[in-house]
Amino acid sequence: MLAFSLSTTNVVKAQDSVDIDEELNEELESVLNDDSIAAELAEMKQMMTGNQEGEGVYKALKRKFIEGNVGFMSIVALVLILGLAFCIERIIYLTLAEVDSKKLMNDIDEKIAQGDIEGAKDIARDTRGPVASICYQGLVRINETVENIERSVTSYGQVQLANLEKGCSWITLFIAIAPSLGFLGTVIGMVMSFDRIQEAGDIHPTIVASGMKVALITTIFGIIVALILQVFYNYILNKIEYITTQMEDAAITLLDSIVKYKNTGK
Repeated sequence: MLAFSLSTTNVVKAQDSVDIDEELNEELESVLNDDSIAAELAEMKQMMTGNQEGEGVYKALKRKFIEGNVGFMSIVALVLILGLAFCIERIIYLTLAEVDSKKLMNDIDEKIAQGDIEGAKDIARDTRGPVASICYQGLVRINETVENIERSVTSYGQVQLANLEKGCSWITLFIAIAPSLGFLGTVIGMVMSFDRIQEAGDIHPTIVASGMKVALITTIFGIIVALILQVFYNYILNKIEYITTQMEDAAITLLDSIVKYKNTGK
């Protein structure tokens, strides 16, 4: 009797466990079959996949770019491309224009102190950049008065400064155009919204939202383009300022060396 009782108890417990498992499976299936929960799970999976592949931001920007009216957004993209082209060209030019001005002036000053004017000219001629060009212009006129040399160096320095700033006006133009295009897109989006409201004869959220979406997206991208170009422009201005300072220091050092050379009577 005891053995029969134990076996019966085990069977009942096993049956209860099976019933519980079946209830849990049914509840789990009902949860998974829920459309809202399934959509949330799919969205989470997509976000995780995008983050793992490192393409989430790119895809999001691409989607927003298309949603903001491809034709109009292409103009904003063109402004960005042209602005970056000018920025890259200026950065390369200014990078090549930079030299070790202290070493250059020490070498030139040493040659002038030795009376080797031709050697100083060769050093200035063989060195790239506006600093060396200014020095060469002063050395070419070393037999003239100090006032004429200073005037020549100053005038040639203005020419070199204009070369350094060449193309910067276009960058400022693109910086101004980019947000203006964004604001123009805002106006166009608003007009589109009012046109659709007029056609529908009713103010519906979906009608207004589509036009407003285009307006906001174009504004966002226009401001982003302007910010990107502004960062590059400020970097270019800093390099121009640094090279200009080098030119001024080189001109002062050169004039001092020429005055010493003339006073020694060499």
